[in-house]
Amino acid sequence: MSNQRTDARGGVVRVTLLKSPIGFNRNQGDVVRSLGLRRIRHTVELKDSPSIRGMIHKVRHLVSVE
Repeated sequence: MSNQRTDARGGVVRVTLLKSPIGFNRNQGDVVRSLGLRRIRHTVELKDSPSIRGMIHKVRHLVSVE
């Protein structure tokens, strides 16, 4: 059975890397890479889900969300 809360949204989130993760905790660099961001001003479109939102929250000082 699918989760209605996440399936109802079905939206897309655009995430842009604004600041380098160098100099921050290593876990934050891992999160940036797992979001698919490779370099500064690189933008990716991700499915809006609670797990993606949690990852964005962890590196909210490095990224911009649209």
